Order: sequence, then structure tokens, then C-alpha cells
Amino acid sequence: MKISYNWLKQFIKIDLKSEETATLLTDLGLEVEVVEKYQSVRGGLEGVVVGHVLTCEKHPDADRLSITTVDLGDGTPVQIVCGASNVAKGQKVPVATIGTKLFDKDGVEFEIKKGKIRGQESHGMICAEDELGLGTSHDGIMILDANLKLGTPAAKVFNVENDEVFEIGLTPNRADAMSHYGVARDLRASLLQKNSSIELITPTVSTFRIDKRTLKIDVDVKDSKLAPRYCGVTISGVTVKSSPAWLQNRLKAIGLTPKNNIVDITNYILHDLGQPLHAFDASKISGKIIVKTVAAGTKFVTLDDVERTLHEEDLMICDEKGPLCIAGVFGGKGSGVTESTNSIFLESAYFNPVSVRKSAKRHALNTDASFRFERGIDPNITEFALKRAALLIKEVAGGEITSDIVDIYPKKIEDFPVFLNFDKTAKLIGQELPKETIKKILASLDIKVNSVTDAGLGLIIPSYRVDVQREVDVIEEILRVYGYNNINFTKKLNATVANSARTEDYKVQNIVATQLNSLGFHEMMANSLTSPDYVKLSEMLKEEYNVMMLNPLSNDLSAMRQSLLFSGLEAVSYNINRRNGDLKLFEFGKTYHKLPSGYNEPKHLTLFVSGNRVAESWTTTEKPSDFFLFKGFVDSVLNRLGICKIENKPVASDVFAEGIAIANGNDTLVEFGTVKKSILKHFDIKQEVFFADFNWNLILKLINNKIKFIDIPKYPEVRRDLALLVDDSVAFDAIYAIARQTEKSLLKEVNLFDVYQGKNLPEGKKSYAVSFTLQDNTKTLTDEQIDKIMNKLQKNLETEVGASLRQ
Repeated sequence: MKISYNWLKQFIKIDLKSEETATLLTDLGLEVEVVEKYQSVRGGLEGVVVGHVLTCEKHPDADRLSITTVDLGDGTPVQIVCGASNVAKGQKVPVATIGTKLFDKDGVEFEIKKGKIRGQESHGMICAEDELGLGTSHDGIMILDANLKLGTPAAKVFNVENDEVFEIGLTPNRADAMSHYGVARDLRASLLQKNSSIELITPTVSTFRIDKRTLKIDVDVKDSKLAPRYCGVTISGVTVKSSPAWLQNRLKAIGLTPKNNIVDITNYILHDLGQPLHAFDASKISGKIIVKTVAAGTKFVTLDDVERTLHEEDLMICDEKGPLCIAGVFGGKGSGVTESTNSIFLESAYFNPVSVRKSAKRHALNTDASFRFERGIDPNITEFALKRAALLIKEVAGGEITSDIVDIYPKKIEDFPVFLNFDKTAKLIGQELPKETIKKILASLDIKVNSVTDAGLGLIIPSYRVDVQREVDVIEEILRVYGYNNINFTKKLNATVANSARTEDYKVQNIVATQLNSLGFHEMMANSLTSPDYVKLSEMLKEEYNVMMLNPLSNDLSAMRQSLLFSGLEAVSYNINRRNGDLKLFEFGKTYHKLPSGYNEPKHLTLFVSGNRVAESWTTTEKPSDFFLFKGFVDSVLNRLGICKIENKPVASDVFAEGIAIANGNDTLVEFGTVKKSILKHFDIKQEVFFADFNWNLILKLINNKIKFIDIPKYPEVRRDLALLVDDSVAFDAIYAIARQTEKSLLKEVNLFDVYQGKNLPEGKKSYAVSFTLQDNTKTLTDEQIDKIMNKLQKNLETEVGASLRQ
């Protein structure tokens, strides 16, 4: 939000430097992010003065140039070569002296320097209107009033306004400060706390009167819940034209482009008092004004020439023929003020904040009016702002007020009571403030003290303070005006040591994160909001289980995610598109499901691997990541957490082209594998991506809090390898189970380290290279024992799965 310092001073007479005011505002919670200078004419015409042309003769070497002698009022006339055809002796003209910086039509700065033009010295420039930034004409030099004093700065002649503009990072709760008047009101409270006696100047509307009653437009408010207060008045005989310079300068200073005097006044009042207004061309209103909702699907063309389809909950300003304006959001093309307008109906209203916000989001419209309405404006300033605007319109556009003010306010929005406890105030602030100081601060904030007791104060909060609803809110108000920096703090340091279990979620997350970091993974955090269409990529996800947002920012962010896969693939695609294709990512996050039994938010750990194993280097050859590498990453997480009682089973999810599930009994701990190409294509990913989805809630339950220790074996382990020829249908799980059943005590590990299919193998066969690790914790194994176990293993494999040793 931008606040003009000159504009602010219309409400509060202060002579502080802008830096001091910025500090005061920031301390109040209205954080000033930057202070910018504004000049109504770029450069401020610094160095441009009034000169008197003493002589004017033709240039000896150029027919279109003149050599002039100009008196600048300093007693030493200067020679200036001028190319304007209308320059003549005796004129008063604007002269840019040596060193003056001007700007061309493209905004490029150039400096006036001493030079020679066709052999004649020139000590400045006699300026045209466009060269000074005062207009667009370049027909000749500007000729000034002959009575002007020589040497008078042009900035004074043309009333150049210099201003400073505060860029305030306004928090959403501070609806009361969304105007120059609101900021001035806060600033006064701060100055009063510093014992600076200063008054808040409220614009007067005492001169408002009805000139004639010749144009009455009735108003019918159908829904007072959506439009609690609605005011209007007609003004006839107006002339729509450009606004006067003072009004244009006010709007330009805060970044607004002037339109015409009627629209500019409505914008001025919006930023002046915080009350949005809307002006209708009265001749385009058929019958009366009707404030109501319309049927869903009704078409309406807004001021930006876009046809919009209305919702049944959109509050509309209508006449007897149809909609004229989306209430509190945006005007309609068919009822707006144009150059031919000579009578207007001026609207000032208080609309329901929730209704305005829904309509603004529904139609993707974010206007200055909706910004204020949806945060809650002052319902008691509606009529005052209307009168103020009507008087200003008469001032800048002429005309007469031709109707009584319509003010439909069936149920007044009342101020509300809050009780402030002194002890609680001291406890929250951390310091006991004098009771008189508290009362003084509250009075400066227009908070009335209704009753006083030893325990505290009974207060009446003004209705425009929508952010002050509770006792704690009042305490916050007291503290920010008193000054956070004025609160004493103790040098005593208190600390609490909490004893928490080693299996606390955050601790286990840190363990796993450290493990994955050491393996080259980077943690990512994706948005929980996503597109509802992603569920169509998997039959396992149901569209009716989507948790939808009531007021989504966009369709792509309108649902809570049911899977971490798709948001992760967005990150993978984003990186690949920026030439970062070797990826190892992990994320802790929740999914959200609207199940028949109720809402469910399970937590997950997901891993993503894509691209090469290691970064490209002259010392290594490129080797893409594969399934077995990824399986090792998954196993490392489970091993690190000590989860051992697991078994492999077929993967249930349909997002994998190939995959494995790891289970503990009937519960699936993790599913992992290669993501289907059809899903990758949706994200424009052309390289292989491996994905793992851990059921984090189940993992936390399985972690054993008791740590068991065993001695490191004293006796050596022995490894034997078998190259087994088996049918294609035989899975490694079957070999693993047979081996474990054959030797339960001495067989420590069974590992598949190579799979081969292809040339030199019988059709329908594949080769498994399997290693068997044997160890006795009490003694060294003999060859006889080892051979006996291996022969038994070979025999059982031949009998149960038809395996034979590959020759």
C-alpha cells in the first residue's frame, strides 16, 4: 500500500522528516518497506529558470537556427543557439542552464552541456513544452508571462509538486489502516503517546446541501445480509473531463493513472478515507437500483470488456433490466461514466466481506475496492464519504446535487464490548504499565472506556476495528502504541529441559534425513495444494476422495494432494528442464483424503531418483541409476531404523511399471519401483524415474525403543556362490525362502547379485547368481560342514523349483 506524505499531512499537521515518520509507522506495525520520492514533473525542473531574450539574430551558417542572448537574472547574459521558429527578442522563456538534467519522451536522461552548434557557442537550452515534460507539444519554445521575474525557478512557475511516498507492507488484519486517514489516525496515537499534542483533521462536509430534487432514483436492497448498508445520491449537470493538476498529482504519487474527474474522485475517496465508491451514468439506469443476486449462468460484461458468467451467490447492483455492477468488486461496461455523461448516481455502501471475497476470487478480479471490502471497512463512514465525494465532484466537474441521500441501513452494526484485565495485561506485556497511560492509549485509538474497576476496564471497541475482538487484541493495541522497544527486559535467562522419547517423530525424521543426505539426497518441500485432475493418473486414487478448497487461488491449486508422487514429479520435471537431470530427492509430507468414514491425513516419506548415479566427470563414465541401486537406498532407510522383520510382496499401486512392496505382516511399509512412462509423459519427463513411498505412521509404530546389543563374531564367515538356471516364472523370493528353510542357524545371508537372460541360455530360462553367507558364532566352520549345507541347498532347489547348476 502506498501512502503520500503530502496527502497524509492533510489529516495531521506534522513537520517530521520522512525518515522519522517512517520509523514511527514501522514501530506501530505499519512497516514502511521503502520511501520513494515523487515529482509531478520528472526531474523537478531543477536548473530550469525564467530567462529574458535580449537579442535574436539568424545563425550565419544555418537558416533554421537563431543566436540569442538571454538574461537569466544573474547579471551576466548568456548566448544560446535555438532551433525554434517562434523565438524572438523580448520574450520570457524557460531556460535549462548548464548542468540541468532533462528527460526525453522515452524517459532517458540527458544533461545540458556547454557546446558549439555550427561554430557558435551555446550556454544552455531554451525549452519546448515536451522537453520539460509539461506536455507533448514540440511546435516551438514555451513563451511565459511577461510579468515573471527573471531567474525565477520554473518549478515555482509551473507548481511542480515534490512528494515522498511510503510503501507500507500492510498486514491483512489492519483493515482500519487502508487509507491515508487511517494511517494518520494511527500516527496521531503514536505522537500522543510521545506527549506531542496534535489533532486529527477530519474533512468537513458541512456545506453539503440538496440543490434540486429533480432526479430521484429509488433503491431496493433485496438482501440486507450481503449489503448491510447502501447509500446513494444523484448529481446532475456534470462535465466529464480531465482532473485538475492537484487531483492528478495525488493519484499519480501512489501509482494510479488518472482517468477522468468523476472516476478520479471515487479513487481519491477510496485512498483518502478507505471507502470504495462507484459512479453510474444515471441515464443508463432503467427504473430503480436493485441490490440482489441473480440466476446462475447470467452473462455480464465488466469494464475490462470481458464477458463473465455469474454465480448465484454473486451480489449484483442491478436496474430493472439487469445487472450493472458486481457489488464491491468491478463495474459493468454498460453503465460506466463516459465523456458524454452529464448525470450520475453515486454509490457508497458496506458489503459483506465474505461475499465480496468469494465473488472476487470466483472471477479472478483483485481490485482496490474488493481489497478493502473483503477485509472489512468502516460501516459508519458510508454516508460521510458519499457527501465528501459529492462536494469534490461539484468542485471539479460542476453540476448540482439533485436528490436526497438514500441510506438503507436496517440493522446498525454496533460497536462491541471487551473487558480488559489489568493483571492479564501486565502478564502478557511483561511489564506493568501505569493505568493512566493505558487509558490515554485507548482514548487515542478511539476505544471508549465504559466502566472502571480495580480489576480492569470495560471498553467499547469501534466497529471499524474488525481486528480487535478479544482482550488479547486490545493488549496488543496498547503494546504497539506504547512501543515494543520501550518494554524492559530481564537479564535472567530461564530454560526448560524437556525429556522426550528417542522415537519422537521429529527425531526419527532427523535420523533418516541425515542418512539420506549422506547418500547424496536433497530434501524437498512441495505444495500440499495441487490439481484435482492428478487423481485421474491412477486408478487407486478416487476423485470423490479429493479435499477441495473453498476459495482456490487457481484450478491448479484447488485440491489437497492424495499422493506425494505428482508434486514430486513436478519438482523432477522443473529440475530436468533446467539441465539438472541427476536427481536424488526426498520429502516428508502428508496426503489428504475425504473418505466415507471421515477425513484422513497419513504421513509419508518419499524418495525420487533419476539420471546418473554420480555427476559427470572426466574420471568416471556415465552410469544411469538402476532399480537395484534404488532398492539399496530403500533398504538403507529400514536398516537405519532397525526394522528387520520384513518380507517382499507384489506391489499393489498402479503407478509403477515394475515394483516391489516391503511389508511387515499384513501391513505394507513401503512400495517402490519404476514410475510408468505414461505418468512421466504427463510431466514431460523422458528419463527413467524411481519412486518410493514409505508409510511413515506405520514405521513410527514399528521402531523398537529397546536397543539390543550382540558381540561381534570372533569366527570368520564363509561365502559360497551358485549360478542357478531356473524357469522365467521363478522369483528370487522362492529361492530365498527355500534357502532359509534348509539352513536356519548357520545361514546368515542370501543375496541375488546377478541376473542374466539371453544368448546361450535355453528358451524360457534365466540365470540367477546367488551368494550364501555361512557363519558359526561358536567355532570355525569346516569344509565338511560347508559342503554338507551347500549340497543340501542344491538338492532342495532342484527338487522344489527345478533349479540346476549352470555349466
